[in-house]
Parts: sequence; structure tokens; C-alpha cells
Amino acid sequence: MHYPKVFQSLIAHFASLPSVGPKMAERIVLYLFKQDEERLQGFAESFEALHHLKSCKRCFHIAESDLCMICADPKRQTDTLCLVEEPLDVIAIERIGSYQGLYHVLGGLIESGRNDNSNNLRITELLHRVEDEHITEVILATNPTTEGDMTALYLKKKLEPFHIKVTRIARGMATGGDIEYADEMTLSASLTNRKELE
Repeated sequence: MHYPKVFQSLIAHFASLPSVGPKMAERIVLYLFKQDEERLQGFAESFEALHHLKSCKRCFHIAESDLCMICADPKRQTDTLCLVEEPLDVIAIERIGSYQGLYHVLGGLIESGRNDNSNNLRITELLHRVEDEHITEVILATNPTTEGDMTALYLKKKLEPFHIKVTRIARGMATGGDIEYADEMTLSASLTNRKELE
């Protein structure tokens, strides 16, 4: 391709994003090139604003201040925690509009075939929250994958000393599916029909 170095650099950056290949990256950069100065300035300001986002100190969701909008909302049920893998899962569940509790973003799952990577997850923080915040139910909303199942079972054992209700979202989702891609009806049914882990 015969593009200036700045153009090639932009294409390479966009191509490094999830689900964006080189051709799509090229189309994005060509599209941006055709935009007026005001539109480009808007994009630049939005990218710059990413520096001001951080993880919520309580649940690790995306936040603009110390607490995310969900943790700062006084109308939320504070005795129920929905444990998810990533912020995208919080967004998917919030889209349903029926869950009113709080969240805990684990930051990943226990990986099969690897040495214990649970230290890289926010499990210690979860256990502190359960104790300090008087949580009565933890909903394990991990993806229906091998890693999601392993993580759910591991967390169930870790939560046993607290004598609280530990539930898992129902199997309305296909095995191997991701919560972030589930349609709202399926996800709502999975959450509503959650089962207590034994």
C-alpha cells in the first residue's frame, strides 16, 4: 500500500483492535480522512478523555470518579452482588434493566490447563466485600464455558465460610457463549432462573 507513514501508523493501530482486520482498519482511516476538522477534533477529544476513565474502587467497573455510577446509586440493592468477568458483562446485564443489585468485576476467569492464575483475579477483594458489605447473595454470572464453570466452582468453595446464598445464572445461554453477546431476553431469563449452587 502506498500511504504516508502517519496513515500506515493509524491503519496499524486500528487493525490491532479486536474484530478489526487490516481492510476494515484501512476503511476506517479513509473514512476519518474525509471528515471535516470539527468531526476529527471530536474524535480526538473522545480518545483523550479515555485517560480520565479508571476502574471503580469498589466493583472494578468503568468509572469517571472513585465509584462508578452503579456503586454510587443509592437506589441499588446493596446486599446482592453479581459477579462478572469483564465490564462488558456489566453493560449487557444493565441493558436488561431488571437487575438492581451491585456488581463485582473479576477481571478474567480461571484458565484450564494453566497453573493457578486465581491470584490475578479480584477474588480477595470479593471476599472482603462480602464480609464488609454484609452481602446475602452472590450471583455467579460467568460465561457457560469450561473456564466459567471452573471459576464458578472455585468461587463457590471460597464463599462457603460466609454462609450466604451463592447462585449461578441458568443455562439459557448456549454452552461456550459469551454474556456480552447474549440477547436481552435470554440473558434476562438466565438471571431470573438462576440456581443455587450446591
